[in-house]
Amino acid sequence: MSGRNPYDILIRPVLTEKAVAQNEKENKLVFEVPLDANKIEIRKAVEEIFGVKVKEVRTLIVKPKPKRVGFGKPGFKKKWKKAIVKIESEKPINIAELI
Repeated sequence: MSGRNPYDILIRPVLTEKAVAQNEKENKLVFEVPLDANKIEIRKAVEEIFGVKVKEVRTLIVKPKPKRVGFGKPGFKKKWKKAIVKIESEKPINIAELI
């Protein structure tokens, strides 16, 4: 796995209402990952950390959103990569309990 620790690949879980609903209904986990991480690295990291079989990995880059910085100066939030991982498990993994 290119010499990286699996915990360096999965930066943090994304715990939004939509992500939790996907976890409960479709057994999908959502993570923030480094911009240079590929699907194979993400698959291996999830399988190693959670001990489950991964069925599918989808990635997307979240574009930076505008925000105000300081005294109304324009700025942007950071660009980040999101990974949606579908697992082959009958019951969903509760990420909130693992944190």
